[in-house]
Amino acid sequence: MGYYRYAIIGAGAVGGLYGGMLQRAGRDVHFLVRTDYDHLRQHGLRVASPWAAVALPTVHAYRHAEDLPACDVVCVCLKTTQNHLLPELLAPVVRPGTIIVLMQNGLGAEEEVAAAFPAAKVAGGLCYLCSTKRAPGDIHHLDYGDITFAAYSDGMDRPLERILTDFLSAGIPCKIAPHLATARWKKLVWNIPYSGLCVTLNAETNEIQADPAKRQLATALIREVITGGRACGCDIDETFADWILEFTDKMKPYSPSMKLDYLAKRPLEIEYLYRRPLAAAQKAGCALPRIAALADELTRLDVQNRGTGILPVRNLQ
Repeated sequence: MGYYRYAIIGAGAVGGLYGGMLQRAGRDVHFLVRTDYDHLRQHGLRVASPWAAVALPTVHAYRHAEDLPACDVVCVCLKTTQNHLLPELLAPVVRPGTIIVLMQNGLGAEEEVAAAFPAAKVAGGLCYLCSTKRAPGDIHHLDYGDITFAAYSDGMDRPLERILTDFLSAGIPCKIAPHLATARWKKLVWNIPYSGLCVTLNAETNEIQADPAKRQLATALIREVITGGRACGCDIDETFADWILEFTDKMKPYSPSMKLDYLAKRPLEIEYLYRRPLAAAQKAGCALPRIAALADELTRLDVQNRGTGILPVRNLQ
């Protein structure tokens, strides 16, 4: 049984790192990019990583999805703010049995993609990663990088095992989780507090951890996310909060992608990271007031930052 052929949708901090590592290991990788297309075609891809120094002078880069070859696995590495583009981007490359792995943050995207492409097999790829794109074709991987894969569609055991083998053989630490919703909510236990607070407090992760008041606010949000996940039927032990705090304590100083998006005046991933989990918890009869307040504050800041108006905000405390 050979290796899969991969299409990587987006060559930023996520797609550039994992796609670069896969190609470095000899996997057949094809990148769908837009703004970085000319650079990748002329100069290739470079990744500075604790895992390896990756220099790929030649990569298979495409500006249009129609030009991609048939691929076994399509890894979606776009921000969820671009998910409205997925029907257009995926339609030319998805065939019966194509595996779509959503390597994104947040909740609910797998359900949407599976509904749009019922002949495909859909999974999530949750990336515990500190990585940034410094410039076109230049990825800086700072810390961590483990991926948790979890199936949305039925019949995914063998395909996910093959993907796992491909990624592990490329030096990428990863595992398979048995329950996608639980894996998603566990990732939200980190994303919701730290993505949001790094914006609202204008701080990096280490500054939040070192300041008692900020750490207390992060801890309260962490525990509220766990409450929401448990209300939605996910098996998340209360001690997971301690693991998240320790995980972040050990992390190198880091600005999550939401803060970088804010600084660059790009739209923030509020819908999938905050609104969808809030709606799921509400449906389960669980109110999450701190998360709702943080979502409102992020919405206000996002609208103000991009010059589209001002919205009211609730107190975060």
